[in-house]
Amino acid sequence: MTKRAEAKYKIDRRMGQNIWGRPKSPVNKREYGPGQHGQRRKGKLSDFGVQLRAKQKLKGYYANISERQFHAIYVEANRMKGDAGENLIGLLERRLDTVIYRAKFVPTMFAARQFVNHGHIKVNGRRVNIPSYKVKVGDVVEIKDASKQLALVLEATQLAERDVPDFIEVDHSKMTARFIRIPNLTDVPFPVQMEPHLIVEFYSR
Repeated sequence: MTKRAEAKYKIDRRMGQNIWGRPKSPVNKREYGPGQHGQRRKGKLSDFGVQLRAKQKLKGYYANISERQFHAIYVEANRMKGDAGENLIGLLERRLDTVIYRAKFVPTMFAARQFVNHGHIKVNGRRVNIPSYKVKVGDVVEIKDASKQLALVLEATQLAERDVPDFIEVDHSKMTARFIRIPNLTDVPFPVQMEPHLIVEFYSR
């Protein structure tokens, strides 16, 4: 398991929020940050601090992707027509690991990345093992036959803590998902408020 995956609950505690809405999050019991000084770190954040926190929260939510990768996605979002913050969310939601998480094929974002890496996923009938692969509208994502009965998959489809959003059409009997449209910020079922406009401000400084 990667260091980033091991630290997923630390991300929750650092943010002081249950960013994935999971029942096991330590924030449900302790709303202060990790470490011996966690309870004393409640000072008022500067504008820069608020923007940085928004970036860390969104980055953390998407399986804590690297700064280099996240910045590249922002640059692409900024080049596109329309609102850069909305574009950023749209690009993050098109990632293959995000799509299989949204489709409830896996229980967590971290598991989604690993699941794609290990070659369990096909897009339009072809195996894809790159978590950052950009899914297009109309693409069909499926779990390969040999992986459909994995305990991880069967448990994830039964999860009551989240629903499949309406921009993805899922058939759990066949373990297939069709990406119907690129979502807006308001379409994405984030358990906590995400503020992509603050991230745009952060990178625009």
